[in-house]
Amino acid sequence: MKVKQEQLASRLKGEVQPAYLITGDEPLLSEESCDLLRSHFKQQGFTEREILHVESGFKWEYLLECANALSLFAERKIIELRLGSSKLNKQSSEILRQYLNSPSPDNVLLLVANKLDGASKKSAWFKAIDQKGVIVELWPIEPNQLPTWVRQRAAQIGLQLEDDAVSLLVDRIEGNLLAAKQELQKLLLLYPDKPVTADDVIDAVTDSSRYDIYGLTEAVLLGQADRSHKILQVLHQDGTEAAIVLWALVREIRALYNIQLGQSSGMSFDALCQREKIWGKRKPQLGRAAQRLRQSTLEKLLSDCGQVDRIIKGAERGDPWVSLASICFTLAGITLPIS
Repeated sequence: MKVKQEQLASRLKGEVQPAYLITGDEPLLSEESCDLLRSHFKQQGFTEREILHVESGFKWEYLLECANALSLFAERKIIELRLGSSKLNKQSSEILRQYLNSPSPDNVLLLVANKLDGASKKSAWFKAIDQKGVIVELWPIEPNQLPTWVRQRAAQIGLQLEDDAVSLLVDRIEGNLLAAKQELQKLLLLYPDKPVTADDVIDAVTDSSRYDIYGLTEAVLLGQADRSHKILQVLHQDGTEAAIVLWALVREIRALYNIQLGQSSGMSFDALCQREKIWGKRKPQLGRAAQRLRQSTLEKLLSDCGQVDRIIKGAERGDPWVSLASICFTLAGITLPIS
């Protein structure tokens, strides 16, 4: 059964289904959907949780072993399967279908994946979840939808925004919903008892306007290594989540990679920017960076970003900020080994 993200809360009634799939490239919406499900599962008695990361070398048979393992305290269990961008082959698909054919009522399977391609949506395992579970596909918030989204988010936390303030925030966040949430929470702390104006938004970000996520991506695209390193240090010191920085860098790297692929197949730069939803000052910045960076470098950077994601999630050891610094330097034109 397919359910829209905004309908998920109202659909969580009655029996817990055997499996739930959250798929999409919006980190904030994905995490909030998962949090909502985990809370619901806990209310239904699923108090134990086991997380499985599907990476190179992952043995899918462990899913069945995990499902059949008896808890020491006989608790109902959430099996959280984090697929990321991994694709299922014939063997893993069959194991997942085998699990779904006879699911234990003491287990619930929560799958979390990046955006799935058309082939995955036609696969047997996807259809099996559709028949026996719940699928939530997360779609990007379109630019014309962002003002309404910002207003709704502000209302949910009791923050009043004037129209000019909404417009300014939309311009700043550039589609980054995690950053939008952070900005709204900051404004609520600063202006809890009054409607927030555009001047209030400007005042709130005056000290950090040169040292935010957008300043960082601008610096790396312009090849300003020293500036990007300074901004990254400030973000770290200010308590910015590494996942937000990673999201912003991955967005730029993917855009650069897609631009290069499109141009190699004969598409115009303007058409590619329209397809990738690149506008404003990002357009010339990405154009120059796409000419400066090699495709092999971008492929390596995407792999490095995957490693940082695993470090952030605790699947690998390391300091994500050191690795993020290496990625920034490489994007800016200075090659350093990721550590």
